[in-house]
Amino acid sequence: MNQFQRLGEEKIGRLLVQFSLPAMIAMLVGALYNLIDRIFIGHSVGALGIAGITIGLPIMLLMWAGGTLVGVGGSSLVSIKLGEKKLEEADRIVGNSFLLLIVISILITLAGLFFVTPLLQTYGASSEVLPYAKDYMVYIFAGTVLMLVGFGMNNFIRAEGNPKKAMITMILGPLLNIAFAPLFIFGFGWGMKGAALATVLAQAVSTFFVLAHFYGRKSTLKIRLNHIKPDGAVMGKILALGAAPFVMQAMSSLLNVLINNNMVKYGGDIAVSGMGVVGSVQALVMMSIMGINPGVQPIIGYNYGAEKFDRVKKALTYALIAATVIPCLAFLMAQLFPEQMIAAFSSDKELIAFGSHAFRVYLLLLPIIGIQVIGSGYFMAIGKAKQAMFLSLARQVLIFIPALLILPRFFGVEGVLFSGPLTDLIATAVTGILLLSELRNLNKDKRTNASVQMSAVEK
Repeated sequence: MNQFQRLGEEKIGRLLVQFSLPAMIAMLVGALYNLIDRIFIGHSVGALGIAGITIGLPIMLLMWAGGTLVGVGGSSLVSIKLGEKKLEEADRIVGNSFLLLIVISILITLAGLFFVTPLLQTYGASSEVLPYAKDYMVYIFAGTVLMLVGFGMNNFIRAEGNPKKAMITMILGPLLNIAFAPLFIFGFGWGMKGAALATVLAQAVSTFFVLAHFYGRKSTLKIRLNHIKPDGAVMGKILALGAAPFVMQAMSSLLNVLINNNMVKYGGDIAVSGMGVVGSVQALVMMSIMGINPGVQPIIGYNYGAEKFDRVKKALTYALIAATVIPCLAFLMAQLFPEQMIAAFSSDKELIAFGSHAFRVYLLLLPIIGIQVIGSGYFMAIGKAKQAMFLSLARQVLIFIPALLILPRFFGVEGVLFSGPLTDLIATAVTGILLLSELRNLNKDKRTNASVQMSAVEK
């Protein structure tokens, strides 16, 4: 049995653990190194340094969204093609995805370096925070291509049935960053610049190993020169399927702009720093849930293409259960030990007081967010980009952004904090309705296929 045939034959529970657990670990480590960077900066540069990274984070989310656009879109399409046994088409998708990632990275670097100051000011950097944020982001922009190509192409390692290899290549960068950061920040005394250089250097090493995989003998998918030539039809499909997660991350960037600007307006730089800490912890939870998606999507996509709908439903059910248990555990910690969690980043009493309150309010409905994330990922896995796009837009654009525009005007900082749980409640309800409708259609498809097979046997 080859690597990707296992997707249609092995037990779903075992496959989900084998595919999702490595992705979850990799994404958790990725979120953890951002959190650790804040701890190092908080104890070396101070609260303004944390605010500087907080201002830079939504810009980095927008950068990573470019990698997600190509990586998730291309790998979802590859999974379907592998299920249909169309290997040549799968390789063409890989080549065009590689080309897209390079082009997007170059564009981000040029735009970022040229507009770095106005961009940071738009994202909420005050005059006090701007020098710290700029010192960090200039080096991040300069190293975009070294980071983004590996991030995007790593999705294809998992899609071909190599979840462990995908985990190793993905966690390599964050682990190296955790090692480099204290050396560059404390040892060399580089402060914000040191944190950025540690991130770029670590991710560059990871990218090297990701690309080396596709030229190795054990790789089913290959980066071939003749497939790197631009194919408009293939690129269009990649971008269409990747549009939903791209919009989700891009809207997350916009949301952070609104949050940062509201925090500066109603709470000052301390509020920005406090929400940065809360956001780091929330990212740990979100990354663990999002780690389930790239693990379960190849399983769903392959079996959907192979018309094994029972396996599709079972994979979805297991993913939803896992995505609910994880945030419940994090919710309990945020409600019971918020002061201790904030104190790990800084001893500033004002920051601890605000951050503790923000934890309890902003993460109030954390246990239900997994339904929305997995539901959107399901539609991506079966190639229904419009539905996945709608769910992304429904949460970020139709609910969260209006809440951030309206509530703070009446309730100030509290309006920003309560916009989080309100959005989670409405978005989860919408996702549940669409998901149940799609599963009913899946049952109809199953009955139709059974009737066709029965007729063929009778003839």
